[in-house]
Amino acid sequence: MRQNLDKAFITTIKERCRVCYTCVRECPAKAIRIADGQAEVIPTRCIGCGNCVRVCSQQAKRVVNTTQEVVDLLDGGAPVAACVAPSFPAAFPGIDYRVFVGMIRKAGFAYVHEVAFGADLVARRYRELVEGTDGKRYIATTCPSIVGFVERYHPELVDSLAPIVSPMVASARALKLIYGPQIKIVFIGPCIAKKCEAADENLPNEVAGASTFLGLQRLFDAKCVTSDSATPSDFDPPHADLGALFPLAAGMLQAARIEENLVEGTVVSAAGRESFVEALQEFASGALDSRLLEILACPGCIMGPGMMTEAPLFNRRSRVSQYVRQSLPGRDRILWEQAMERFADLELSRQFKSHDQRVPAPSQGVLTEILAKMGKFKSQDQLNCGACGYETCREHAIAIHNGLAESKMCLPYTIDELGKTVRDLAVTNDRLAKMQEALVQSEKLASMGQLAAGIAHELNNPLGVVLMYAHLLLDEIEEGGKFKDDLSMITEQADRCKKIVAGLLHFARQNKVLLEPTDVRQLVDDALRVLQIPPHVDVQVEHTMADMTVEVDHDQIIQVLTNLISNACAAMPGGGTLLIRSASKGRDRFEIAVTDTGVGIPKDNIGKIFEPFFTTKGMGQGTGLGLAVTYGIVKMHRGDIRVKSNADRSAGPTTTTFTVSLPKRTEE
Repeated sequence: MRQNLDKAFITTIKERCRVCYTCVRECPAKAIRIADGQAEVIPTRCIGCGNCVRVCSQQAKRVVNTTQEVVDLLDGGAPVAACVAPSFPAAFPGIDYRVFVGMIRKAGFAYVHEVAFGADLVARRYRELVEGTDGKRYIATTCPSIVGFVERYHPELVDSLAPIVSPMVASARALKLIYGPQIKIVFIGPCIAKKCEAADENLPNEVAGASTFLGLQRLFDAKCVTSDSATPSDFDPPHADLGALFPLAAGMLQAARIEENLVEGTVVSAAGRESFVEALQEFASGALDSRLLEILACPGCIMGPGMMTEAPLFNRRSRVSQYVRQSLPGRDRILWEQAMERFADLELSRQFKSHDQRVPAPSQGVLTEILAKMGKFKSQDQLNCGACGYETCREHAIAIHNGLAESKMCLPYTIDELGKTVRDLAVTNDRLAKMQEALVQSEKLASMGQLAAGIAHELNNPLGVVLMYAHLLLDEIEEGGKFKDDLSMITEQADRCKKIVAGLLHFARQNKVLLEPTDVRQLVDDALRVLQIPPHVDVQVEHTMADMTVEVDHDQIIQVLTNLISNACAAMPGGGTLLIRSASKGRDRFEIAVTDTGVGIPKDNIGKIFEPFFTTKGMGQGTGLGLAVTYGIVKMHRGDIRVKSNADRSAGPTTTTFTVSLPKRTEE
């Protein structure tokens, strides 16, 4: 059991996380769980490489801050030694290394040493390992992220890990021989994984703490240490040699004077997220037969997430190389050799333990079901676009099965779902528009109804008097009398006014619908019997309902049909066909459609036909209340009326169809 497995060294600031899945894509261990739209680092799966920290443009990843722990060590009274990683020239550009060492001393450290000397010790052991005759293949263990990755995701390769400590641990062990076991050692470098290594149960009490260069800058700020306030000084001995090249890709090989011979293939070097994963896969499969696989999780330690600079890769390489070129000529080679001889027998071995974090793949049936939920029913649907952060749709589906991912991470799936939502919203919007139109129409009818009721009641009595006396006068005048024609005109127009007033009263009435079982065929027959159909109109009736009995107000529906049929006949002055059809619409509704082959209704008038007093008939031929009354009756029946018409002969035969949709039975 490892102490650091459950400790979160990297966490997510949820307020900043925008769920771009970049961290998922860049995490070689797939240690990022997406849940409820938030990215969460899983401590047991995390190898501390810091890729997620480096690539997060929103700075939503937070590394555990150990600055206070370092401050507590410095204030504890015991001497504390700082072990500085050899990548420091790239982390603090523009500061002479002597000034940099002086700043560390001013911050409170009693000793300042180069981890590069520990790298020299480690490099010598790797050279001995490669030159050995055991024939075993090894994976270099200088990078703690690589060690963590092998232990978690290639447990079958744990025995292949080189049993050699990292330069940090080698330096710590050498310093304890120099100063005694009571010395407190703090590692300072570019790597988050070093914090994990410092808490490794297999390496107990090697270092008291680990900090990144960013943490060191926080310490400088807390202690008010600047380059101007520090007294320049050199690192404490023993000084380093080519171990200072360790932070560069293949730097360990040069420090160990091991040649990466492309012909013999004894040693293979790889660095970076994609390269190291592929190299380990080939090593595990046996496709890579090198004696030593030297790999780093980053493109060199100079690109670690704890660096202080935004400089590009080769600029950082140049700064480290420049430091080595400038510092080595000033070092005493004899003293270095003596120090290497002194620590020739230093214990630099270590052990490793597997901690398998590989997620099991579900059965093919379960996998197929998960893929189907994302709209991937066949192989062509699996685009493997990588937008979700996983290389293939299959890997994404496996992650979903193991609770590491969500279906909505799939961009094509999300786009399809968004398209469906947009289409559903369009349908809903269309329904809302129709409902709004119906509401406006109802408001118009209500207002006109109130107005019509008032006018009708006021006119009804005086109009009755006019009619009565007009008829009396007409009866008293003999045929051919002087005022006979005038009185006939008065009575005719007064009768018309009476019909208009009666229509207004009928339109304005607020009585309830009287529902009773009624045969649809009887409704149509009664409506046709009431009306006088012109001889030039051919009437056709079609009934397709299995059960013709419905619950409606007989008289009111008769009025609806007579209004629609009379309008249809009026639209065919030259003759035509009148078709009346009834049909079921589902289990609960039925429709009656009245179709004519008349002149049609112009598009501009479609939206006005149900408005009171709107009519296209000639003067004295219509009141404009028929369709308004029809609309009101249909709505009182909790029904709907639709119209479809073509008045443009160039677009096809002219025709008009009014469709009335009503419930079959009374709602409880």
